[in-house]
Amino acid sequence: MTEEEEERLTEREGDGERERERERKREKERERERERERDLEEERYVRGQKWLEERRDTE
Repeated sequence: MTEEEEERLTEREGDGERERERERKREKERERERERERDLEEERYVRGQKWLEERRDTE
């Protein structure tokens, strides 16, 4: 293998590693988004339960 071929192979390997790193970052961001959604759902549920309790107390 010539030096030029080795250099191109190294560049492709580097590109692959950069792409894997970008994918890891995208997956982390997706996980953070899922956590935010779960937190919002939980907050809505708790508010709904409080509202129901208040409504029962006033009836």
